[in-house]
Amino acid sequence: MWPLDRLRRKKSRQLKDKPKKSGKTVKRIPFVLVEKGRHGIEVVAANEAAQSRNIYSGLAFTDARARTPDLVFEEIDRVADRNALQKLADWMVRFSPRVSTDGNDAIVMEITGLDHLFGGEAKLMERIRACLQTNGYISQIAIAGTFGAANALARYRINIGDVFVSQLGHEKQDLADLSVKALRLSDKTVQLLRKFGLTRIDQLYGLDRKALTRRFASREAADAVVLRLDQALGIRHEPIKPVIAEPEWAMRMSCPEPVAAQDGVEYALDHLLSQLCHKLDMHGVGARDFCLYAFGVDGKCSHISASSASAVRDANHIRRLLKEHVETINPGFGIDLFMLSAARIEGLDHDAKPLAADMVGGFDEEAFIRLADRLAVRLGEKAVQMPIFHESHVPERSESFSQFATHLMEARSLSRAMGPRPLRMFEMPEHVEVMAEVPDGPPARLIWRRVMRKIVRADGPERIAPEWWKLSEKGARARDYYRIEDEEGCRYWIYRHGLYDDNRGGPPQWYMHGVFA
Repeated sequence: MWPLDRLRRKKSRQLKDKPKKSGKTVKRIPFVLVEKGRHGIEVVAANEAAQSRNIYSGLAFTDARARTPDLVFEEIDRVADRNALQKLADWMVRFSPRVSTDGNDAIVMEITGLDHLFGGEAKLMERIRACLQTNGYISQIAIAGTFGAANALARYRINIGDVFVSQLGHEKQDLADLSVKALRLSDKTVQLLRKFGLTRIDQLYGLDRKALTRRFASREAADAVVLRLDQALGIRHEPIKPVIAEPEWAMRMSCPEPVAAQDGVEYALDHLLSQLCHKLDMHGVGARDFCLYAFGVDGKCSHISASSASAVRDANHIRRLLKEHVETINPGFGIDLFMLSAARIEGLDHDAKPLAADMVGGFDEEAFIRLADRLAVRLGEKAVQMPIFHESHVPERSESFSQFATHLMEARSLSRAMGPRPLRMFEMPEHVEVMAEVPDGPPARLIWRRVMRKIVRADGPERIAPEWWKLSEKGARARDYYRIEDEEGCRYWIYRHGLYDDNRGGPPQWYMHGVFA
């Protein structure tokens, strides 16, 4: 019923009406959501008024209209439903770091080890329901020892607005009288089980697994029944994939009153940072990724994140990175919970700092990394890049650029010395038209990008031979590079592709490969 619930809340906001409380979704007007299926337009969701007239999901829309001529309908918006469910799952992280969506209409949450923080499972469930109800959500909540059991109990044991707690180890009894459909089986498998007279889950308990497998023509279908039954009873583990990567370290701050001002957000950031960095310092580690979550009272969650090229635990540096985007957090109707997480934890080994200023080396690597971090936060992670050197003397193959990272700095020190290279090298050399060409020397004039340039100074050549040991270089020509300067003081890096009388093509061609300034 999630699509109907989302649509109800959307129209309530448009009408500026208060959202209806849980359990009061009954509409007198029969309403359905439709979608184009394999056999034409079908009903995919129906409200209670429509269900009372024997209109259900999967019914052909023409049949539904025949039963209820005044039926109101609307096309389902799958994308909007999925996005809304994703946002709600993000907001539910306030209760547990392991939250995931279940299909297109449910959320699953792992609360192992968390219930005591809320006073027990029953109080946690009541709190979740109260929060959802306050924000106009309709819920059916069940707690069980396994995901499969909780899913079956929430969907098939209780009604809208109800809650159910299955004690640990009681899943078998609680699931016994439910339909086999509660095991998340396909319609085809459910129909096949019914042909065998297996309609309830407890009828599967006593069956021999091998005998059950022999009853199915398809081994996949038999395995699905066994798998779902084992998952529901806890015989096999069923992991969930959290919507937000589970943080390795996290600090939380609950607000006695909802924070509605930007100053409050910055105060929460400072408070959480001091706690998190102190914890990192106590363990001798640092982190590369930091994310600040703000959970609003209106059921919305916003977050900002920042990454560092190396592991850090300096609160001032992390605060500076996060504050670049802190203004994007909109308090809205108020924020009642903040969470600061840290990921990619690494050990930190700080060297002793020199006591005298003259003992400090010329290159401050730490300051350089911090500068790169700030630029990456402001311009984008991919905007800050570093060259990576490769074992090749051909200029365009000797280096490439990658996103800035500290390990690239180590690779940079391994580069071998080469001749002077331009500050900016073109990915693809650009052809130039040479005038007043001097044999075995640089040109006196050239035309590049439709501009005539008179050469006043030149240095070279630096001959770069092709990599003859590579098959791809068979027949390649040598290059003679020159550093030239025109009469306006602009400096270029050009090369002559080929030698005179090398018998590897026509006359040599000239190319512009980079500019020095």
